[in-house]
Amino acid sequence: MKKALIFLTVCILTFHAHAQKSPFHYPTYKGLVMAGYQGWFNTATDGANRGWHHYERRGTFAPGSCEIDLWPDMREYKKQYATPFRYADSSVAKVFSPYDQSTVDLHFKWMKDYGIDGVFMQRFVGEIRNPSGQRHFNTVLNNAMAAAKRNDRAICIMYDLSGMQPGEEQLLLRDIDTLAATYGLLEKDGNKAPTYLHHNGKPLVTVWGVGFNDHRKYGFGEAATIVAGLKQRGFSVMLGVPTYWREFGSDALHDEALHDLLKQVDIVAPWLVGRYDQAAYPDFHPTIVKDIEWCKENKVDYVPLAFPGFSWRNMNGPNAHTIARNKGAFFWQQVAGAKAAGAEMLYIAMFDEMNEGTSIFKCATTSQLPLHPGGVFVGIEDELGSDYYLWLAGQAANWFHGKPGYTEQQPKRK
Repeated sequence: MKKALIFLTVCILTFHAHAQKSPFHYPTYKGLVMAGYQGWFNTATDGANRGWHHYERRGTFAPGSCEIDLWPDMREYKKQYATPFRYADSSVAKVFSPYDQSTVDLHFKWMKDYGIDGVFMQRFVGEIRNPSGQRHFNTVLNNAMAAAKRNDRAICIMYDLSGMQPGEEQLLLRDIDTLAATYGLLEKDGNKAPTYLHHNGKPLVTVWGVGFNDHRKYGFGEAATIVAGLKQRGFSVMLGVPTYWREFGSDALHDEALHDLLKQVDIVAPWLVGRYDQAAYPDFHPTIVKDIEWCKENKVDYVPLAFPGFSWRNMNGPNAHTIARNKGAFFWQQVAGAKAAGAEMLYIAMFDEMNEGTSIFKCATTSQLPLHPGGVFVGIEDELGSDYYLWLAGQAANWFHGKPGYTEQQPKRK
């Protein structure tokens, strides 16, 4: 009889535990590896009427004039768009547009196939102020919300404030109201957006670009209005800040208002792209350790960043700054460094950023690149394969999920 009562008690407790389980598939960022998703590419005939947006350079997308340093591996895309570029055999080189649902579906399928938890959908205030930009990013977000649900991937809205004008903080808040109503972001049952990323019990919204000393027209007043407005609506907030936010270093405004604001948010997310290469990273690593200490003292979570490499020579000229990928060694160095520092989550820059050469999605290998006289494309080494950085990012996710066997040594693909 006693054993039966114990068994019944265990069953009741188990039932209640399951009954109280969050209806959201991703109730916290902790333990996850997420990437940024630009979604800003357009082709001349994709229906968005934006031309070769983010492919072209100074109005022209053709050999000798483009803004991407990596070329996509197009073998799996349903919808493809011919370009003026040619391969060595004279065949036409093609590209994609995230304006197409099938393209975004494929990207989210890759996330699922390789074990990457999901993405932050970039939403540029400087774009959504205009009808054409708003239409494009609404379409891409709608494509992504559907793809995230189908593939059970986490998804989160990230507002990039770059180019924002004073007063447009209200535009942002009106925009999130529209998106919240459209996708049921604040609804408790999770029926509309079950994979939307939550943190500290609330749907997460990221605000990127606060505290930089690059002469932005908005300041801490506008940022504080945005953070307060999001909090009042029932969101948790991740704030994207300069690399040296804690010590008011080279890229940050020296103003205590930055720290005051950070103490009000849920997650601190510094931008680290381009700040170090593989040789310099060991000297930079203590910065992450101290950042985490500050965040723990102030009861704020912290997410470091890892990027596979950097290249923007087609955008800024042949002598522009680049950071070598070193066959994944640089990326894994940062993943291991984040774990060693005690990080509980990771942000990857970026999923599809071909302009600055930080993409982790499938990009053409060296032998698959089109001809580009007057410019240069960066190819993934043939022996690695076009999907290598998706695979490596998936290994990072395994490590952050708690799977054993990972160390600072770069994993080998079998």
